[in-house]
Amino acid sequence: MPAALPTPLYTTEWGQAYVGDSLDLLPRLPADSVDLIITSPPFALQRQKEYGNENEDAHVDWLLQFAEPVKRVLKPTGSFVLDLGGAYQSGRPVRSLYNFRVMLRLCDEHGFRLAEEFFWHNPAKLPSPIEWVNKRKIRAKDSVNTVWWFAKTDFPKADVRRVLAPYSDRMKKLLEDAESFYRPKLRPSGHDISVNFATNNGGAIPSNLLQIPNTESNSPYQRHCASVGVKPHPARFPEKLPTFFIEFLTDPGDTVLDIFAGSNTTGSAAENLDRRWLAFEKDRTYLAASAFRFVDELPAEDLVTLWN
Repeated sequence: MPAALPTPLYTTEWGQAYVGDSLDLLPRLPADSVDLIITSPPFALQRQKEYGNENEDAHVDWLLQFAEPVKRVLKPTGSFVLDLGGAYQSGRPVRSLYNFRVMLRLCDEHGFRLAEEFFWHNPAKLPSPIEWVNKRKIRAKDSVNTVWWFAKTDFPKADVRRVLAPYSDRMKKLLEDAESFYRPKLRPSGHDISVNFATNNGGAIPSNLLQIPNTESNSPYQRHCASVGVKPHPARFPEKLPTFFIEFLTDPGDTVLDIFAGSNTTGSAAENLDRRWLAFEKDRTYLAASAFRFVDELPAEDLVTLWN
């Protein structure tokens, strides 16, 4: 019988936020109890960051500690989505392979299936690294993260119809008057694209390139943090990123967990989609401030009272 979880730092209608190391908290959850774990751990960066990243050499071994605890709590139909930013080797214009090593070891050593690889493109990301991009101008800016979708089985729960992309203007015209814009024929490859090509399915199947700018600048979370004089988490991902995977891989009422919750963007996305959520975060200040994601607009003095 696993030990009970500690008292949550805060709760909402759909979730609970816990202060603690996920290596301690994960064993307290029942086996096969979570539908989706989606998280963005501290990245393997060359320079130490305030949110506690490991250095590049130690990062893979550190992250692999979570593999078996994560696998134990996932339901057989559950998914594990891992957002990993890229990195360069220290002092060299050569890419680190740490994110690929994490992926390979999770599959080869821990039995995860790589259901699909996604790439999160942040078009608003500033040029980096400075030495190779800005100063010497010998590399393009790094604006894509690898997002690995892992599963315990070959067929995890998933339904791409929940995350259809809007049709292009050209496709909308085709659907309005297919005969004027389209003549069924064989492609040079020999593929027959005449079947149901002009059927309106409510949207287009999305690609595995997720173009989501990370440009949050005046959200309630940031305004509330400013009102009480607390610094927002410095490495937040946009809410549209967990929203995509929560809609794609879970049903309403399912349980979503973030084991490196930070400012609890995942919990906020899950709350908005009527999913149960759990947030694990070591830094009490970051997690306490994340409660502002669930607070309506309040006068500054009321926010200060709430914070204190």
